[in-house]
Amino acid sequence: MFTGIIQTQARVVSANQVNGVMQLTIAVEKQYIQQLNLGASIAINGCCLTVVKVLASDDDLMAQVYFDVIDETLKLTNLGKLELGSLVNYERSVTFGTELGGHIVSGHIHCTAKVVQIVKQQSNYKMQLCIPLQWQKYVLYKGFVAINGASLTVGNVDEQGFWLHLIPETLAITNLDAAKLGDEFNIEVDQQTYTIINTVENYLRQQS
Repeated sequence: MFTGIIQTQARVVSANQVNGVMQLTIAVEKQYIQQLNLGASIAINGCCLTVVKVLASDDDLMAQVYFDVIDETLKLTNLGKLELGSLVNYERSVTFGTELGGHIVSGHIHCTAKVVQIVKQQSNYKMQLCIPLQWQKYVLYKGFVAINGASLTVGNVDEQGFWLHLIPETLAITNLDAAKLGDEFNIEVDQQTYTIINTVENYLRQQS
């Protein structure tokens, strides 16, 4: 479980695919691996991954964290497009006493959304994302959505998808600032919205 509050960005050291499995290695500042054990969960671009190895030298400021990413995850997310030097959003899983500043995020990606428009102004940064049709009903104006793991509020919703309005702090701490037209973001819709809509639809089908 995660909060959708990105802690830092990590850099991809290697992303090698062998027999449908990606062996992903990232470099992150050592302060973000304190008490990190094998088998722990970390959200990388919002996708919950299991730590399989950690290397940290006393002489270095950075540590390396290793993950195995299976083919199903590669199909549903943008992790398969990572390459040497890519920046990824990084969040450790929730622990007791963690402040919940965003919304509850599971780390299970539903789909990806494509960046179709970016508007940059001095005091305004917004982008439009095109989301697959079957997921549009779960994205509501002023509702929550996790974009590459970042908990954000949905702006206007239209036929193509929805708009995001990004504050400087979000741009500074996440990799959303580097977005280009055509890029794809990992999307996790709000679980409460997902559950309510599916429950209502199932009830109406049973009554018809």
